[in-house]
Amino acid sequence: MSDTVLWNVEGPLAIVTLNRPDARNAISDELREALRSLLEQLSADPAVRVIALTGAGSAFCAGGDVRAMRDRLEAPPGSVGFEGWRRQQRTFGLAATIHHLDQVTIAAVNGPAVGLGFDLALACDFIVAAPEAMFSASFIARGLVSDGGGLYHLPRRVGMQRAKELLFSGRRVGASEAATLGIADVLASERGLLDEVRIFAEPFSKQPRAALSLMKSILNRSFEQTLEGIGALGSEAQAICYSTDDHRASVEAFLAPKH
Repeated sequence: MSDTVLWNVEGPLAIVTLNRPDARNAISDELREALRSLLEQLSADPAVRVIALTGAGSAFCAGGDVRAMRDRLEAPPGSVGFEGWRRQQRTFGLAATIHHLDQVTIAAVNGPAVGLGFDLALACDFIVAAPEAMFSASFIARGLVSDGGGLYHLPRRVGMQRAKELLFSGRRVGASEAATLGIADVLASERGLLDEVRIFAEPFSKQPRAALSLMKSILNRSFEQTLEGIGALGSEAQAICYSTDDHRASVEAFLAPKH
């Protein structure tokens, strides 16, 4: 595994750290592939219920690697479009991997989350922000569009008009404003960012994984579904839950004689 990504498992909580601090954790091809591979590995671990994503050093993630962007501009003109499309498939694949993980995901934003870094934070279920956190959909400053799912996730967090304002301007949003807008779910206190994440993650880490995972998979599609569609998905999920050990143990514990 590449040293561009570090991880530590604390019981049901896995903490994943982007580890290119000298580049403010900008997403290189190596980091992107290492992170996606690690997340897929953690998703297969039944003991891991919550995955937190953070950054080494002073930044969460500065977005795409601008030096690599310059190198791509020097490629033969006839290959730029197709090779760019192939790269974008891999970039979006990382964001989609985060979105579709069946564990609870938390972005522990320790500093600037810019461009693709903002998109990756938005792909998580929750965002916990340190006082030093800053968010910016900075793509417009490079003549680019959001390519890591931000065009999907941001309007769902802040509404369409606010999302347009943030995306069209690329302006910076500090931690306090992020909480007011609904970008950040929790502001870390003096106890520290990762300790805040541990406390926030605790209720989720105790829940039956099948029920939680199935609920998440439906909620992730809820805005695109009719009431009847959600009802059908819920019925299928409930039928699966009926067969789980967690459900059986819960019913038996509830009905057991009390002494």
